[in-house]
Amino acid sequence: MAATKDSVIIDVRTEPEWVSGHLKNAAHIPLADIGNKIKSHEPNLDKEIMLYCRSGNRSGKAKIILEDLGYTNVKNIGGISAASKLLDIKIIK
Repeated sequence: MAATKDSVIIDVRTEPEWVSGHLKNAAHIPLADIGNKIKSHEPNLDKEIMLYCRSGNRSGKAKIILEDLGYTNVKNIGGISAASKLLDIKIIK
């Protein structure tokens, strides 16, 4: 799987987790804010959105929230390490 210019990658972890390292080019919207902030970040309901967190648990919850809001192409790509390997994107600070 590869992220493309047509994909959005979102880190749903907390601010301290984000600051400690995140995928290059990822956006940061904590799980607690995803329902309120996603439309201003990505209004296209059909856009591919890839979500990750620390282990895949929170990104799974975020996926359900986005699908409930009408997003049709949402993927839980797991924890940050797995997401980094899956997408071949470096973790940066």
